[in-house]
Amino acid sequence: MRRPGRIAIDGPAGSGKSTIGEQLARHLGYLYIDTGAMYRALTWLALREGVNIHDGPALAKLAQHADIAISRPKIHDGRQYTVTVRGQDVTWDIRSAPVTYAVSIASAHKEVRAIMVARLRAMAQQDGVVMVGRDIGAVVLPDAELKIFLTASLEERARRRYAELVERLGKHNPALPSMESVLQDIQLRDYNDRDNLRQAPDAIVINTDHLSIPQVLEVIYSYLESRK
Repeated sequence: MRRPGRIAIDGPAGSGKSTIGEQLARHLGYLYIDTGAMYRALTWLALREGVNIHDGPALAKLAQHADIAISRPKIHDGRQYTVTVRGQDVTWDIRSAPVTYAVSIASAHKEVRAIMVARLRAMAQQDGVVMVGRDIGAVVLPDAELKIFLTASLEERARRRYAELVERLGKHNPALPSMESVLQDIQLRDYNDRDNLRQAPDAIVINTDHLSIPQVLEVIYSYLESRK
């Protein structure tokens, strides 16, 4: 069997899917698409233009006319990809605290997800894509040739997210949130995402609690090898 053209990776916040997805895509020479970045970009635009994130129809109207694109990174500043909104590079802006707080609310609207899912499916038409999200294998790309579902305990996911923030912001940065607040934030995101997180019935489930990133990748590579 030839190498799968489309790979779907799903999992809750902090399960490691973004890091795993990016490194897997780089290893295979595939395009990496973080669907969360698409919703973050829309949320960033809504906050900037004063659109109520609780108003589904208004957000859907904004999404219809939002020129959001994800491409391979063109700047070497640690980014996994480049996100543009109407031609403006917002790769790091969409990682701000206000966007992080609001994105689960904005992405929960069915009319918004319908528009975004259609765009994501169009992006996946090219061969060689690793797409990461919460319902990729079950909803967005149900015919993906390989589906992975990553999971981890709440405490481990909070520990990882806090470590990422320490690395990005610095241990003594006053903007660094406490470990407890990070854990509470992930709990809130789990609650807000409860209807969107879906495991495809044919997905390969990998618990990453006691696995390093290279070890998780080795598990996935073994599945790829077994499909040849």
